[in-house]
Amino acid sequence: MAFGNLLYEKRNGIGYVTVNRPEKLNALNRKTMEELHECFQEVERDDEVRAIILTGAGERAFVGGADINELAVQTPVEGKDMSVHGQKVLDLIEHLGKPVIAAINGYALGGGCELAMACTLRIASEQARLGQPEVKLGLIPGYAGTQRLPRLVGKGRALEILLTGDPISASEAYRMGLVNQVVPAQDVISAAEKLAQKIMANAPLAVKFALEAVNHGLEMPEAEGQFLEATLFGLCCTTADMKEGTRAFLEKRQARFTGK
Repeated sequence: MAFGNLLYEKRNGIGYVTVNRPEKLNALNRKTMEELHECFQEVERDDEVRAIILTGAGERAFVGGADINELAVQTPVEGKDMSVHGQKVLDLIEHLGKPVIAAINGYALGGGCELAMACTLRIASEQARLGQPEVKLGLIPGYAGTQRLPRLVGKGRALEILLTGDPISASEAYRMGLVNQVVPAQDVISAAEKLAQKIMANAPLAVKFALEAVNHGLEMPEAEGQFLEATLFGLCCTTADMKEGTRAFLEKRQARFTGK
């Protein structure tokens, strides 16, 4: 896949997606959002890709935010359309059915923080800064930041970040559960690869169903979430991978999963 604002490559079952506008701190303009949508649609269809690592080009930013030049001239109708489209792109990433790991190599602000929150897991460099500074521009987050942030860190912490607009350090993001790991800057990609490989060693359909159970179950009353879990558990029992996994355990050998 060739893009103007993204880089994409595939190695050893991992898809590497890099937002490539380092001179603009990898800001999310309309073209970049359209390319992210196209890229992740292709990744979703590619059975060879088992996990995705999403990062930003350069050493300063994962994604520094939305493109302010575009934001500054939005009409109310255009603003709503922009928000809805951005939410659609990030929903695709969240519900891809494959783990997406954000390798946060620098600033993840505004739309960049929202993009990271749509990922399955987040690894941040020690120099990373995360936040939602939209109120400083007379705006609120538009790519579901007001929804994902409180679900990840709780209402009180989310409101503090949203209402002050102040960024937080990687270590603070780790303490509140916004990121899963904090590592030295030079280790961000390798740590993401190590995590991806651990996940890829497991049964692909079980990983997909676990993601579905959590993502959809969180939006349901607990009883309905448990019913969803039981249904997906039953589906797992129909798979060749379940038979292989249980047999390998009993035979004390490494399972050889096929995603079927």
